Amino acid sequence: MENTLIEKQLKAAADLNRIKLLACMKNGEVCVCDFVDVLGISQPAVSQHLRKLKEAGIITERKVGTWKHYRLVEDQTPLMKGILEQIQPLNVCNCVTDCCPVGGTDSE
Repeated sequence: MENTLIEKQLKAAADLNRIKLLACMKNGEVCVCDFVDVLGISQPAVSQHLRKLKEAGIITERKVGTWKHYRLVEDQTPLMKGILEQIQPLNVCNCVTDCCPVGGTDSE
């Protein structure tokens, strides 16, 4: 593994808010609208945290209408696998607003 990737991943995982985001995504894809409620911070601040995780190759996104949904990358590095194993999943991440279809898919 390249040293710059290790550095990016360690920096990305070394923040409590980003750990909470990862905990939400351990159960699957999450709409960005849920993250604001979970973290209790502004949407721009949430976006900055998500950007760091995405740049580190830990998460990926897909667009659903005007909203973005985030999930963990399936093929994690050994470093991130070890870190993710230590994070307990949060079950509070369910898109309960009218921002996107139930279940987070375009077909529903």
